[in-house]
Amino acid sequence: MTPPAPFGDRLADAMDAHGPVCVGIDPHPGLLADWGLPDDAAGLRTFALTVVDALGGHVAALKPQAAFFERHGADGVRVLEEVLAAARAAGTLTILDVKRGDVGSTMAGYADAYLRPGAPLAADAITVSPYLGFGSLRPALDLARAEGRGVFVLALTSNPEGATVQHATGPAGPVARQMVDGVRAANAAAPGERLGSVGLVVGATVGSTVADLGLDLAGAGGPLLAPGVGAQGAGADELARVFGPARRQVLAHVSRSVLGAGPTGLRAAVDRGVAEARAALDR
Repeated sequence: MTPPAPFGDRLADAMDAHGPVCVGIDPHPGLLADWGLPDDAAGLRTFALTVVDALGGHVAALKPQAAFFERHGADGVRVLEEVLAAARAAGTLTILDVKRGDVGSTMAGYADAYLRPGAPLAADAITVSPYLGFGSLRPALDLARAEGRGVFVLALTSNPEGATVQHATGPAGPVARQMVDGVRAANAAAPGERLGSVGLVVGATVGSTVADLGLDLAGAGGPLLAPGVGAQGAGADELARVFGPARRQVLAHVSRSVLGAGPTGLRAAVDRGVAEARAALDR
């Protein structure tokens, strides 16, 4: 079977069509309660499929957070399978937020679970953690490229603890810069794509850190998944400061500012978020 077009090309088309916004599906207990739903697999299913029904075909991508499904055990994982299938049927790209990272056959197993066509939990892209060394990601990078799928590598997160690892400097420079360099090399190996299929996760609230560490985000060539937009405080000024010349590669991640609007307000909240992100990123 012919694999789909490269993930980066499909994402670039989706961003052009729907705006540079990815909506998280993060059914944490507080949101379930706000929606009047029970904190069980049935409530989870109603919540997540309502989001897909409202936003499928209307946003560039949906990003289920696996942890909020896994906390409900096997029933929650079955809901996650259903959500991924529903988004696929709606023609909407999925980025499964699993942040997996391991070595050897174990990493190959994760890649097979989330990137192999036909796998129950297959997504268009996944998030991965490179802190066992960038080379440990090779099984996921290779399978993603072969199957037209994508990988987002954690590079610079906004949680306070992240700096102890990501800002650390050794002979090869800051750890975060090594991750950016690894993504640049991975995308250079697949020339001709509108947007590389290997992206980075860079928090939109990290301030001057990108410049301070000398990170060439534009040169990495891939999409920049940017959590922290909206309810977490990042607006036009913050996006311009963090991403600079790489702004056109940013896929702004919104969650609470959309999900908090409730089941009947999702579409209007996304439309506002897209308008704000376009205005900020086109500056």
